[in-house]
Amino acid sequence: MNDINNEVKVIPYEPQYKEAFKALNEEWIKTFFVMEPGDYKLLDHPEEEILNKGGYIIFALLDGEVVGTCALVKTEDSPLTFELSKMAVSPKAQGKKLGYLLGNTLVERAKELNAEKVFLVTNSILVPAIRLYEKLGFKHIPVVNAGYDRVDVQMELDLRTLH
Repeated sequence: MNDINNEVKVIPYEPQYKEAFKALNEEWIKTFFVMEPGDYKLLDHPEEEILNKGGYIIFALLDGEVVGTCALVKTEDSPLTFELSKMAVSPKAQGKKLGYLLGNTLVERAKELNAEKVFLVTNSILVPAIRLYEKLGFKHIPVVNAGYDRVDVQMELDLRTLH
């Protein structure tokens, strides 16, 4: 088997992967929770709700197949703030550090854009995800304006302290 880095390619959003963006996210959300209006808004309209508003969506391709995705959603212009959102990795590709690769790629993008911070919201039952976010440098903060009923954890990465 090849080294994972040779197999996995991270690419920016392309319209042909719009359905994969929704399918990967819907799969994990429905495993643990229920889809909410905020999910449909982003997943049904990624160009309008994320890309056209200054955000980014990336995909992890494993041997040409989309097996992971993540979005950086711009939430504020001043100070420039993004939400790390809609991270999903196919069950068949879990354990290959794709979540870290996707998250780190978007954190680096936020730094290049001189963003002040990146935040995320999640749920305490998603322990592996929380550990991943902690590894990426996110710190726990009080939950405010979560936007989803399932949220009971909010984390933030202050990019001004990373130099």
